[in-house]
Amino acid sequence: MPHPLDRPIWNALTSTRQSNLAVGGVANGGRALRFAPGYGVFAASVDASPDSLSAMAELEQPEGLIATVEAEAAPAPPGMTVLKAAVLAQMVLIDLSPAKARDIRIEPLTEADAPAMLALATLTEPGPFFDKTHRLGDFFGVKHDGRLVAMAGERLKPDGFTEVSGVCAHPDARGRGYAGALMRTVIERILARGETAFLHSYADNAGAIALYHALGFTIRAEMQMRMLAKGDAGA
Repeated sequence: MPHPLDRPIWNALTSTRQSNLAVGGVANGGRALRFAPGYGVFAASVDASPDSLSAMAELEQPEGLIATVEAEAAPAPPGMTVLKAAVLAQMVLIDLSPAKARDIRIEPLTEADAPAMLALATLTEPGPFFDKTHRLGDFFGVKHDGRLVAMAGERLKPDGFTEVSGVCAHPDARGRGYAGALMRTVIERILARGETAFLHSYADNAGAIALYHALGFTIRAEMQMRMLAKGDAGA
């Protein structure tokens, strides 16, 4: 049987917790889905059949692209071009490591923090982040003099799993242990719900992967990430 995380986007969009954010099903018979605009550009089809790939190509793309993450990359949907392809390391938490004593004030982020969260993510590029991405799950942050300088939260939620995502720190606030402390806060909440924490990192980001190993994650699989757009990429 395929592992649920081999197709994390499809399994999130059809899960009990995030199916309400799936769009595209009525128009294409449910063969392809994407997150509602503003929440993310992630999309997936039920399989790699020609009908499903055509349904993927018909999804609305107000952001100008969609993104896929799969254990095995399918052919590009008809009329679409691969803008970017990358290998991701998918990691799952095996055992959360003991916490180090740190004097870091972590606070939950709210809707009032949304503009600051988007600004920080736009600056640091932890992954696709839009004006509603923060609503995908709980987010926590560190502030200096009222200014958000680091954050981490949740994204994909296949049944039984929650992805740790949006981990970033302002360049002026790096090297202070904020990322690890924030991730630990997010992870502890995931574990308290009886779920398994997982995440994705670019496979060549040795620094990030070392941090995740130190927290207790291990690499489960290599994943294929692609960003796709309609038409010719050179146009």
